[in-house]
Amino acid sequence: MIFGVPETFTTASLRPPLKWAGGKRWLVPHLLPYWAEHSERRLVEPFCGGLAVTLGLMPKRALLNDRNPHLIHFYTCLKRGLEIAIPMGNEEALFYAHRRRFNQLSGNGGAESPETAALFYYLNRTGFNGLCRFNQSGEFNVPFGAYKSINYVRDFSAYQRVFENWQFISADFEAVPVEDGDFVYADPPYDVEFTQYSKEAFGWDEQVRAAEWLARHKGRCILSNQATERIVTLYQKLGFALRFLDAPRRISCTGDRTPAREVLAIRNAE
Repeated sequence: MIFGVPETFTTASLRPPLKWAGGKRWLVPHLLPYWAEHSERRLVEPFCGGLAVTLGLMPKRALLNDRNPHLIHFYTCLKRGLEIAIPMGNEEALFYAHRRRFNQLSGNGGAESPETAALFYYLNRTGFNGLCRFNQSGEFNVPFGAYKSINYVRDFSAYQRVFENWQFISADFEAVPVEDGDFVYADPPYDVEFTQYSKEAFGWDEQVRAAEWLARHKGRCILSNQATERIVTLYQKLGFALRFLDAPRRISCTGDRTPAREVLAIRNAE
């Protein structure tokens, strides 16, 4: 038993299929006590990212959204049983050739092909720090990662059963069709300078818009974000209960991996 939660709630059968900046796998044990009370409900993530939380909580039903259409296309292909046939290797020349091919397909009507999903997976596993970054032209521009070794997966059929009742969409978070009985977990981009994980930047106006949207939800809602002073003030004013945690800092351009202060903002409007 962990934090009073039955062990059946604490074991996920699948690991996240991608590396993901700001992944919240470490946060799952802190979320489990809240989720255990509502596990029969639909889980909604308006910023689903690398799926670490969803795969950690293992809901029967889920509505999973992300503004990054390439990410959602990859998950949609996993739901169909993606098998990767392209060459994969930890080689710089191959990485840049695949990156050019990915950008070519994405810019010429091939963004929703199985090949694009396979290339997206390869670039994620092989690129620097698992970053997913696009320039203003919408081109993937993460450099080669130079890892010592990489374990690649080709057969993703194991995800089909788990994803069976999970719906994947790519839209602005306010367009996500949330219902009153849904359990919403929101993990928007951190309130920091780098927020461009899709073509559209996620600045302070979007942080405020997300907070106000979450505050209108009539069911259980939990948000995680970096505990900057303005984030803490924003959610306090909206009536959320706050809990502070030390988060492992996974990606830093300065090499600083000291714990970062994170906030859980919790609201139960029922």
